[in-house]
Amino acid sequence: MSETTVAEALAELATLEDPKMRAANEKRGDDHGMNLSRLRTLAKRIKTDHPLATELWATGETGPRLLALLVCTPKRFTADELDAMLRETRPPKVNDWFVNYVAKKSPLAEELRLRWFDDADPTVAAAAWSLTTVRVAKDPEGLDLDHLLDLIERDLKDAPRRLQWSMNETLANIGIFHPGLRARALEIGERLQVLADYPTAPGCTSPFAPAWIGEIVRRREG
Repeated sequence: MSETTVAEALAELATLEDPKMRAANEKRGDDHGMNLSRLRTLAKRIKTDHPLATELWATGETGPRLLALLVCTPKRFTADELDAMLRETRPPKVNDWFVNYVAKKSPLAEELRLRWFDDADPTVAAAAWSLTTVRVAKDPEGLDLDHLLDLIERDLKDAPRRLQWSMNETLANIGIFHPGLRARALEIGERLQVLADYPTAPGCTSPFAPAWIGEIVRRREG
């Protein structure tokens, strides 16, 4: 464990602030101006330090919270703690890192997936769909994939953006990893046209489910 204090960590974070980067990030809803590669370098130097992570999270500030997510020990959070944390992850980058670096790595992931799935808060429900995507790809035993497609077919088009993105990811992964349902997944994606016009950089895979499914299946099948 490192010997870094909260004051020292906050002072180091302050040196990473760049006003131009903050202005660019704020357009995306992220209220910080840090170069994330430099933030990761700081986290590697601190190493895992769960007590420090909990103190950084308690500041309520985006920069300290991003660092907290990099230096915490996911398995040490209780389900109630993770639930409370998720409900505070409004900035997109904090939400993304919380879901991918903490919730998905928690031994409570399945318990949380079920707890969050029908939540009225779309940010919470989106996390449940992200956890569902992991199971679709890696551990589908016990999942009702047809029912998931029914829900996607019904709700994807009008879902709030963060929830829509997560549901779309599940749709694509069903199509990629479950050949028997691929035709239905493709048909749903083509009919709903969600993210069909999403700007995609050259060399990157489009998030439009039919294009995503087609590209990854081609890669997997050689």
